[in-house]
Amino acid sequence: VQPNNYSTFYDDQRQNWSIMFESEKAAVDFSKQVCIAKCNSCSALESVLCQDLLLGEGQGVEGGDSLEVAYTGWLFQNNGLGQVFDSNVNKDKLLRLKLGSGKVIKGWEEGMLGMKKGGRRFLIIPPAWAYGAQGVAGRVPPDSTLVFEVELRRVKLAKECSGSDGLSVSSRDSPAPSPVPSSDGFSSD
Repeated sequence: VQPNNYSTFYDDQRQNWSIMFESEKAAVDFSKQVCIAKCNSCSALESVLCQDLLLGEGQGVEGGDSLEVAYTGWLFQNNGLGQVFDSNVNKDKLLRLKLGSGKVIKGWEEGMLGMKKGGRRFLIIPPAWAYGAQGVAGRVPPDSTLVFEVELRRVKLAKECSGSDGLSVSSRDSPAPSPVPSSDGFSSD
């Protein structure tokens, strides 16, 4: 994925190709289909498949960084996107997490590494990296492969100090409990 609606890739002969799309939406939709095709061409999905949809700006995130994320999760069914089982896209509250804290599924921890603020990424996560044989009652059947589209809205790098210019995030900001302790401050970066 490149700026201005380009997608660049190598074929099996290691030739470089670029495609320019008429719109950002067309480029994003194509990138999602490429990731789904990669998944369907694997005999068995052993690790997380990641496909950047928008690159974002700044430094890539790593373990220990605090993030605020908008996401939608689908079940992978019939070789493509199935039913949506979770989303916070049309809600007021972003998901807050600290990478490496173990508060989200292993596939998210792995799949979000290197993302940049403002970036969007498509993740296809095998059951072993998601909810495994137990699933989630009423939402995720056992041994489900999951698909997420995640957008990194805010980042606080672990090596930054929380200063007075940081956005204070406290438990009073949200009626529901956060998945991580909500004393993390998020800078406007």
